Amino acid sequence: MVSYLTLHKKEGKVPVLSITMFEEIYNRYASQIFRVCLGYTNDADQAKDLVQETFIAVWKNLPGFRHQSKISTWIFRIATNKCLRALEVAKRMPTAELPYHLAETLEESPEEKLKMLYRCISELDETDRIIISLELEGLPQAEIAAVVGLSNGNVRVKIHRIKEKLTQKFQAYGQFR
Repeated sequence: MVSYLTLHKKEGKVPVLSITMFEEIYNRYASQIFRVCLGYTNDADQAKDLVQETFIAVWKNLPGFRHQSKISTWIFRIATNKCLRALEVAKRMPTAELPYHLAETLEESPEEKLKMLYRCISELDETDRIIISLELEGLPQAEIAAVVGLSNGNVRVKIHRIKEKLTQKFQAYGQFR
């Protein structure tokens, strides 16, 4: 499998994960995990918290990683589970609704458009958020299918439909003129 995941055994004790191996994993996947979490929460601070929770779980569970999938698939699955749990907790919290039609502002910068994209993604249902977030991270559709537990063909169709939904949301917010 991946060389930096080779765990060292010390005289019959439980395998030890070195700090440098974990740092390699963190440096390789943290920014992708952050963007996936941001797609769920549309809140940078909460996304950072979820990234931290994800990598705490990776640190604790990496010695038990069974190599039945790619390490990236495993980490993305942990992240999506953390995000889904956070959404469940958030649903239980009372919230105040803002008016749907607020004063429209022109958003021209790429950063603002990216914020709008994440806003639209956060309005999708949970499975669609997972799929499009992983698609935006460039994961192969087969790996996305493994993360969400769907067939490759189903994932391909869902990605197409999600893109259509996002286009409609962008148009509703006046982004495509």
